[in-house]
Amino acid sequence: MEPLSVNVSQTLLAHRVPDLPADPEQVADALRRAGFEVLRIVPLAELLQPIVVAKVESVTQHPNADRLKVCVVNDGTDQSLQIVTGADNVTAGAYYPVIRSGVRLPNGVKIKRGKMRGEVSEGMLGSADELELGTDHAGLLTLSGEPVPGTPLPDVIDTPGVVFVIDGSHEVDDIVRKLGGEAPEPEAADGSPAA
Repeated sequence: MEPLSVNVSQTLLAHRVPDLPADPEQVADALRRAGFEVLRIVPLAELLQPIVVAKVESVTQHPNADRLKVCVVNDGTDQSLQIVTGADNVTAGAYYPVIRSGVRLPNGVKIKRGKMRGEVSEGMLGSADELELGTDHAGLLTLSGEPVPGTPLPDVIDTPGVVFVIDGSHEVDDIVRKLGGEAPEPEAADGSPAA
């Protein structure tokens, strides 16, 4: 069994706690002073290495969901992937980061093969927010030019920053609050603000 830890990017913390210093070691010290054990500071590029360039070969409307699309994706391997997405900006012929089944996002979430409304999805196409490259979650991160499918994302775009691996199963909002940032108040089981 894997030890419990949470990954929090410097980008997310800087966005939600504007007074934090820019130096990762100083941020780690602030996390420690707030009561968190920082296990490691990992370059974001290292965590993005398994995420690769994909070219979307085709996009069709999901047969069972108005807001979903079924994409055939070339990820540089011999076999195309089928990926279901709700992103409005997905276009055939465009290039996006693909997170294959079995790969972890920088926040630690492992992507799994599954079905979305009856259609198989063998991974996901990524947004800047999901990849800890910014705070834009409005759509997929479109890659410029014609990068070679299968190329690791850090070889194609700038991937600055670090991720703090923190011991335990803390909620990101709790970490943000303890660092003096704004975070929504937790809700009680009935949906009302917790007392």
